[in-house]
Amino acid sequence: MATNRYWVVSLPVQNSASSLWSRLQESVSKNSFDTPLYRFSTPDLRVGTLDSLLALSDDLLKSNSFIEGVSHKIRRQIEELERVYGVESGGLTVNGVPVDSYLTRFVWDEAKYPTMSPLREIVDNIHVQVARIEDDLKVRVAEYNNVRSQLNAINRKQSGSLAVRDLSNLVKPEDIITSEHLVTLLAVVPKYSQKDWLSNYETLTTYVVPRSSKKLYEDNEYALYTVTLFQRVADNFRTSARERGFQIRDFEHSSEAQESRKKELEKLMQDQESLKSVLLQWSYNSYGEVFSSWMHFCAVRVFAESILRYGLPPSFLAAVLAPSVKSEKKVRSILESLCDTTHRQCILEI
Repeated sequence: MATNRYWVVSLPVQNSASSLWSRLQESVSKNSFDTPLYRFSTPDLRVGTLDSLLALSDDLLKSNSFIEGVSHKIRRQIEELERVYGVESGGLTVNGVPVDSYLTRFVWDEAKYPTMSPLREIVDNIHVQVARIEDDLKVRVAEYNNVRSQLNAINRKQSGSLAVRDLSNLVKPEDIITSEHLVTLLAVVPKYSQKDWLSNYETLTTYVVPRSSKKLYEDNEYALYTVTLFQRVADNFRTSARERGFQIRDFEHSSEAQESRKKELEKLMQDQESLKSVLLQWSYNSYGEVFSSWMHFCAVRVFAESILRYGLPPSFLAAVLAPSVKSEKKVRSILESLCDTTHRQCILEI
């Protein structure tokens, strides 16, 4: 969306468009001097029948909401990515032209939307192009969010509590004893239960190696202890430990698995940076494309609504104003004064 809030208006021409434009300029300058005012260029489009215009008019409002909604989605995506990057927005553009300037100096793109095409065809083409961009946005955002989710899951495992986090960077090979008969288990003990653990772990089952428990790590909630015992009683020990409120974590030390996890993390981080950069650049370009489509759509709306209000042949003046909130009432009154009693001005808010 443009930086300011704009009105695209249409007024019926009685004598000449140039004299009406002069009266509008004079009236705005005298009564609401702080309201920017610009001519809005609408081409001579194919009218068709009044019935076809009426049918089209019903669809224009729905299509406008859709196109405006897509432009807002892309803008929000840009704002989110810029916030993640920590960069200040340089302003949104259409082919390098700031959106405000593009709107206030709008020129119809004849090559993209031939004016000899029926209005319905132009509107449908705009809708299809914007829908394609929206579909592309959904795919790209889903891909980016998928990588982010995977990274967040890994980070949770690395920084979560001892009950859930990855233990591979906390346990050294020398902390684990594995032989034909002996095994070392890892116990997650609530901080407030450490005395209970140290007093009782040797008696949770038979064949526990005395004084074998060693604290490896402690976080805000839990402490991580080793305990060595005979393999044949490991299941009994797990059951007894669980009954006392101690969690035995499954763990197998593997330098290959650790290296694999490290590479996976590095690749995900690279993928996230790459997808983020590509998505931001795509969003900048696509916002410009959607905004341009929206302005062409507004030109069609102004043309169609003006004929339905003022009749044939097309004889109206289109303009763009940017009234402040406190000036809106005054500007509406100016526009009403330039219409005769049988016509009401057409105002589209952007």
